[in-house]
Amino acid sequence: MPSREEAKSVVRRLHALSGGAEIVRKAAARELARRDPLDANELLHHVIFLARGAWEPATCVLSAFVAALGQESASIPYADSLRRMAEVQSLESVADLFETAPARKELDEGAAAKADARVLTQSLGHLKQQARLTRDPDVLARLVTVSNPLVVRNALLNPRLTEPLVVRMAARRPARPEPLVEIWKSTRWSSRHGVRRALVFNPYLPPEVGVKIVPLLNGSDLAELAGDTSVHPSLREQAARLLAGAGTP
Repeated sequence: MPSREEAKSVVRRLHALSGGAEIVRKAAARELARRDPLDANELLHHVIFLARGAWEPATCVLSAFVAALGQESASIPYADSLRRMAEVQSLESVADLFETAPARKELDEGAAAKADARVLTQSLGHLKQQARLTRDPDVLARLVTVSNPLVVRNALLNPRLTEPLVVRMAARRPARPEPLVEIWKSTRWSSRHGVRRALVFNPYLPPEVGVKIVPLLNGSDLAELAGDTSVHPSLREQAARLLAGAGTP
């Protein structure tokens, strides 16, 4: 089983990589893939609590690991069994990362379809180009709320998009899940504290994404989340466990 010192070594090695968040995320996926599930879970557990200790490299690397679990799972053998193994190992900090319950609130499908119909009046190719190039912040804000992930993904690449606007988009209620998930997947925006806060406190965010954001929050955010009855219970419970240092190595 990896020790705390080995986890520190992994953190230093991954944090030293150049090339951006995507490179580190893929390296994190490879790090998990080369280990058996028990070792992978122990490593994740150590990194979570190294990050809770406010060590900035660990926070960055933990962000890469949780992103890998969500976006690179196909390249991680036994990824589906990690939660079961974490429960056997009594590693709640890791088991929490695999919540799959429905969102606390869900947008009515009829309302969602009507909202799409008002925006998706042109070809997909045109909408993708418009999302990426428009200079109009109102048009951009509308395009980031549609259900088509390709349109949202291009809008999030628009150079005129600002963090305050993304925060408003991430906090929007009611909201459909697709844009919120795309914001989380965006390497440009998901590292921003304000964006993470807006997402995790949004009751329309799928918990399977929310639980991967919670360990990246600071202590005051965790305390606020633990007491917020509008979010999914799994997020409140996870925040409370992290605050209490449950299973701290």
